Amino acid sequence: MIKVGILGATGYAGIELVRMLSQHPYAKISSVVSQSFVGQKISNIYPNLRNIVDNVCEELDAEVISKKCDVVFTALPHGASKTVIPQLIQAGLKVIDLSGDFRYNDISVYEKWYQTKHDHPELLKMAVYGLPELHRDKIAASPLIGNPGCYTTCSILGLAPLLADKVIATDNIIIDAKSGVSGAGRGLALDYHFCECTENMKAYKVATHRHTSEIEQELSIIANEEIFISFTPHLVPMKRGIISTIYANLKQEYETAELLNIYKNYYKDEFFIRIYDEGQLPETNHVTGSNFVDIGLVVDTRLNRVVIVSVIDNLIKGAAGQAIQNMNIMFGLDEKTGLTSPGLYL
Repeated sequence: MIKVGILGATGYAGIELVRMLSQHPYAKISSVVSQSFVGQKISNIYPNLRNIVDNVCEELDAEVISKKCDVVFTALPHGASKTVIPQLIQAGLKVIDLSGDFRYNDISVYEKWYQTKHDHPELLKMAVYGLPELHRDKIAASPLIGNPGCYTTCSILGLAPLLADKVIATDNIIIDAKSGVSGAGRGLALDYHFCECTENMKAYKVATHRHTSEIEQELSIIANEEIFISFTPHLVPMKRGIISTIYANLKQEYETAELLNIYKNYYKDEFFIRIYDEGQLPETNHVTGSNFVDIGLVVDTRLNRVVIVSVIDNLIKGAAGQAIQNMNIMFGLDEKTGLTSPGLYL
């Protein structure tokens, strides 16, 4: 069995890790860490876990954790992960980090977008961007994974086939993305109170959202040229889910069916990516509660533009599920292990 530790276990991404790993046939949760609830059973904080996961929340002590775990998921705030991860790596553990601290190939990009100094650039060089559909082989060989952001997963996978086949112009890509409120985490802030969110939609961090830099990094690798995008996130009145509507200009005339064939070929071996047939588009309730990415598209022949619709569950394929997918790869398991449940729909 793989002995697992989860730091930040009582946040929304952390508790999804706890819930999903409790059903994983080859994983045993050995440590749950929550500074806010030290000494309390995690099932008292989240009663849905009673009689399933009754571990007591521990304080953060890297030395203690390293003695009883094989892999640690760090679901900590940005900036906090890089203070504890070096100790875990030095102790020989594998680490999957759900913050933004180890997602970047260029330290200057991280420091620019996160407005903080990165204290461990040597580990940044070791880390692999944990998007299995693009970096599976590197993930298998690395002890440190920077688990991608939720908006980035949805957007990158929505665009990758067209950039790889060079059928779209790269100078005017627009990503209009909408996320459920759980994407903001469990912390309290006025913007996320019920009366502020319900019956309301809003754009936020327009032209400044940190995930822009992640998306550009990965799309640039695929396209083999520097890519800049216009990315606008929105908060919508639902608990979970992301929908990215992506606009790109075509280099020549294509039919919708032709582009769908490009997607189906590009993702032909990817279990977690489902490409919709012509005339159908995905919705967030098709993937809620699952690790799937659903993608559909339409060619706007009047403008010679493609409109791509990509959806994920932000807490699963956008966080916990993808992290488990990475764990499976790192330990030589079938990457679908523990992740094949269908979405909830309702």
